[in-house]
Amino acid sequence: MRRFAQALATADVLPEGLPEVLASALIDGPDRYNVAKGKPALVLAMDAQGKLCVAEMIWGLIPRWSKEPATPYTTVTARLERAPKSRIFAQAWKERPCVVPMTGYYKWDRQRKPPWPRFIQRQDGLTLLAAGLWETWLGEEGAFLHSFALLTGPNPSIPLPLTPDGPVFLDTDQALRWLRGSLSSPRSLMRHAQRPLLESYPVTRAIGDPTREDYTLLEPVDPDLQPTTVEDEFDEVDGD
Repeated sequence: MRRFAQALATADVLPEGLPEVLASALIDGPDRYNVAKGKPALVLAMDAQGKLCVAEMIWGLIPRWSKEPATPYTTVTARLERAPKSRIFAQAWKERPCVVPMTGYYKWDRQRKPPWPRFIQRQDGLTLLAAGLWETWLGEEGAFLHSFALLTGPNPSIPLPLTPDGPVFLDTDQALRWLRGSLSSPRSLMRHAQRPLLESYPVTRAIGDPTREDYTLLEPVDPDLQPTTVEDEFDEVDGD
């Protein structure tokens, strides 16, 4: 997973139970259709006073100990079973859980030749709540950067022909428990994970262009009728 959409324009797309202040902040946020590594998204987290908030963060967790506000490796996702012991993610696991609301996300169908992106979303159209971790990188002269990673693990609800692996989704109650630190182990988080009914459909390979940011990226396409262009070049680099 290297791309997702966050377009939450109205309250009826949000799952029930979100505190009104959080729901309002999400609705007021910008619509984003092509969130990629290094790009901002809205994230649910606990602030320094221990209150739930909505914050804008960069996708791709930057460890606090990093000398630069960047990493030479990909940190947009963290495997659930390995995150608590990872040098990169362990501190965030202990202290900074987050939840990332998303309209859906893009995943590659690699059984096709050439591989083709599909968009995954809930069948009922509601927003997905994905478990994640966040961190604050501190630089010189007061510089700082908030960043996050999405937790991933087995997910049998992901429809074929896609591989049954992806973000760890939570219903509203469990998302709030995760944010408050009540789900402290990979086993407990996975045990309380949500398995919403999902659907997927093919979309344009133009999602590989990080400068593209419009609703047409979510429109279904017929891969057999699409031309193969230079946009395809990102496929081997960007993963699924």
